Amino acid sequence: MRLLPTTIAAILAASAFSLPVQANSDQLAANICNYVQTDDKNRLRKKLKENRVKLRNIYSGVTCGGDSLLRTAMKSGSDKVGTFVAKRLSVADLSASEADGKTIVEWADGNGHGGSAITSAIKERIAGG
Repeated sequence: MRLLPTTIAAILAASAFSLPVQANSDQLAANICNYVQTDDKNRLRKKLKENRVKLRNIYSGVTCGGDSLLRTAMKSGSDKVGTFVAKRLSVADLSASEADGKTIVEWADGNGHGGSAITSAIKERIAGG
């Protein structure tokens, strides 16, 4: 008889903690996007460290206005942050197709960002440099 109230209490306790985690994740993503757009590498690094998060683990889940972090950095002219992000990602992440089916390099070349420092860092990383 005591199992049912204990189970209900455990479920309620678990659900109470899920909402703040989601809100915290949303706030972290908003902060990351803001730091990418303003080219603030130091604050980005600090925020990731404070939250004990590795960029390569969250890269695919964070979008800024529908764009990946690298695309956002290129559009904003955030070379310091963009090269930082490119150096922290795996070659598989950099070579993968994004939501529109294009890789980041294909997108950059097609949208006038082929000569940017970020694209150079990505190509160097893919080539194994």
